[in-house]
Amino acid sequence: MPDTPTGLIPILATPFTADGELDLPSLRSLVEFQLSCGVDGLAVFGMASEGFALTAAEREVILREVRAMTSLPVVAGVNGTSTVTALEQVRAAGDGGADQVMVLPPFLAKPSPAQVVEFFTEVAGAGVPVMIQDAPGVTGVPVDVAAVTALTGVEGITSIKVEAPPTPSKVAAVRDAAGLAVLGGQNAQALIEEYDNGAVGTMPACEFTDVLRSILDDLAGGRRAEARAEFTRLLPLIHLGVRPGQAWAVHKEVLVRRGIIETATVRLPARPLEPITAKALAEVLDELALPAWRR
Repeated sequence: MPDTPTGLIPILATPFTADGELDLPSLRSLVEFQLSCGVDGLAVFGMASEGFALTAAEREVILREVRAMTSLPVVAGVNGTSTVTALEQVRAAGDGGADQVMVLPPFLAKPSPAQVVEFFTEVAGAGVPVMIQDAPGVTGVPVDVAAVTALTGVEGITSIKVEAPPTPSKVAAVRDAAGLAVLGGQNAQALIEEYDNGAVGTMPACEFTDVLRSILDDLAGGRRAEARAEFTRLLPLIHLGVRPGQAWAVHKEVLVRRGIIETATVRLPARPLEPITAKALAEVLDELALPAWRR
């Protein structure tokens, strides 16, 4: 198994029943959909997974289910608010079969730049390959290029997911300054530019994986005009999928409409769709006409 998963690695939503419990049949259906799309790996417990709303026991169950369904690389998100709690999550992910952990810096008590380096160095010592998640819009903690460069030589740190806008510029800066593999985030809003500037993968939400697979295949095959046209067509849905407070409900509403999961239930502080976003999403989906999927 490679230390650095690359390519198309969707972040799985976490399906819940109408009562808010884990919906394992829907989770299995979701994984089957991703595999049918030709993904290069799968990610759990990321922001798009409502990872912030999952118990340790639920994380264990989810990782076990996903690991049992694929031999592809599995990336587990880590969002501990201290070194100790992050290490606990890293070790649990490793024990559960994750090939990589995608780690946010601590963010409730904001670390200094030196502490960011110290934190990732300690986390990398747990024995599971580490992907730095640079998402200052969520955490309020920047992982600047100097910090990434300082971490390049740390054993166990293999990659970085860039979610600091504008992501194409940060991708290029990290590529030039550091020896880590760079993947794009932010729900693939700048997918083509990120690849143009050195990204070797993307980690978006999971409801339009089949469309992204086609776009990436067109790019790799030199069919840039076709890739750009399909990407432009998808952008309204991508943008709805990062709407503050509503993003998780957007992902799940699309998955329900496509027949992949049963309900669009989210957990507080995520919110169900309000009427304005629901109307916009319905119009976008009618225009896109994404095909339904059945096992």
